Amino acid sequence: MSAALDMTESDAVEVINRGGKGPVVLLCEHASHHIPARYDGLGLAPQDRHSHAAWDPGALGVARELSNLLDAPLVASRVSRLVYDCNRPPEAASAMPARSEAIDVPGNHGLSADQRAEREATVYRPFCDAVGAVLDGRRVSQSPTALVTVHSFTPVFHGRTRAVEIGILHDTDSRVANAMLDRATALPHRRVDRNEPYGPADGVTHSLRLHGIDRDLPNVMIEIRNDLLANEADQAALAREIHLLLVPALAALGLTDREAGNA
Repeated sequence: MSAALDMTESDAVEVINRGGKGPVVLLCEHASHHIPARYDGLGLAPQDRHSHAAWDPGALGVARELSNLLDAPLVASRVSRLVYDCNRPPEAASAMPARSEAIDVPGNHGLSADQRAEREATVYRPFCDAVGAVLDGRRVSQSPTALVTVHSFTPVFHGRTRAVEIGILHDTDSRVANAMLDRATALPHRRVDRNEPYGPADGVTHSLRLHGIDRDLPNVMIEIRNDLLANEADQAALAREIHLLLVPALAALGLTDREAGNA
């Protein structure tokens, strides 16, 4: 099934391939750098609005290709994480950051409680509700489900070069991560690491906890260095590499009985 053939959209979130039958639900919380007009660009310079601070370049392309390969529903945010980071709880300062690495975000300075609540209601809650609706539907249909979130990261952070190319991240539930890392030798040309370049201590596993652990679903977060995702061909290639690790991991967890091909 082509993911593009089954999509519903709102201002804040899109659900692609909602009826996908594969054993995975994909999330892409940082899919877009779009800043709704009501926020007046957050006072950012044009180049900063399209930088890695505003979104995860290439992540949506990887997630879409995985949706196709796995016949998986995909829930993607349509709003920049600088407006609201859907991988952060409302009480976290980083949900609406005043600064991201070297980039100042003037439109996030001194937000009132009402301003924060408006963003929570119009960006975060619709995303969470969309994820919940997909997962509730799969629970009713008793569909085996693992939650997989897809992200990208910058090769250099605060002046430090990152050697890792693919990060396999987890919180207290390491089932999928362990099974994927057990198969990392399938990608001998890649540096694949556990909980790199981020981990639970960095506050990046909110979605895994809220939508995965709280529902007792196996879950994992995939981070890909964004210099490997420069174009659609690169994104499709990395999706296939992730697929090589993920499908046998799902089989090892009893979510599918196939070791190769579509899950």
